[in-house]
Amino acid sequence: MSIVKVIEVISEGNTIDEALKAGVTEAAKTVENITQINVVHIEGIVENQKVKKFRINSKISFVVHHPKG
Repeated sequence: MSIVKVIEVISEGNTIDEALKAGVTEAAKTVENITQINVVHIEGIVENQKVKKFRINSKISFVVHHPKG
């Protein structure tokens, strides 16, 4: 039986795609077996009347492996 754990992260990028990838890339530095990212909220950071960056709140799921024995 597998157990899936979920963590919440906030990440930023010049595009929504970059923000998604940044969240997974950073989480993967300390978490293994990532299977999914679920965006909870997207916001645009506005400077001088233009959207400059995107920030996303997301939930990242990963499978927890237990040692056998």
